[in-house]
Amino acid sequence: MLSLEEKLAIVESFPELERKNVSLGRINFHYEDSAYDKKAVVYHLHPNGNGFVYAEYIKGYATDSKGLINIRDFSAEELRDIIEKSIQSLTGKTSKKLPKNDTEQQEEHWIDEDGHLLVVTFVEDLWYIYAGSNLDCAFETYEEVQEYLAEEGFIKK
Repeated sequence: MLSLEEKLAIVESFPELERKNVSLGRINFHYEDSAYDKKAVVYHLHPNGNGFVYAEYIKGYATDSKGLINIRDFSAEELRDIIEKSIQSLTGKTSKKLPKNDTEQQEEHWIDEDGHLLVVTFVEDLWYIYAGSNLDCAFETYEEVQEYLAEEGFIKK
């Protein structure tokens, strides 16, 4: 888990975000150019490392009733990616990194030490893992895909 200082360094690397200190040592970061009433991209970043990112308009992430996703255990790369996607989703424009329609696919290749290849695709709000032409499993979030593949000994190719 990243420390508060590491998370702050990543969040503060986005010049379009404005820091807002809130109660109990927590910190919010707002995107003032949001096309929506919602402006908080990072919500309640806490000294213990817990915090949330607004992801209601981002496909592939399971959010709570407020449209937030918990970032407590995100890696630096995952945190940068979700913040970038959150900002992009609030501009009112479609991100190049997100599927633009239900037929567009994202695809990744994962391999284990024995050379077995799995293909991960994103279609219509779900992540699918294929072993050849056979469907192995499906997940709602990319984090679940990464966790599953890591447990099975696969790394991204």
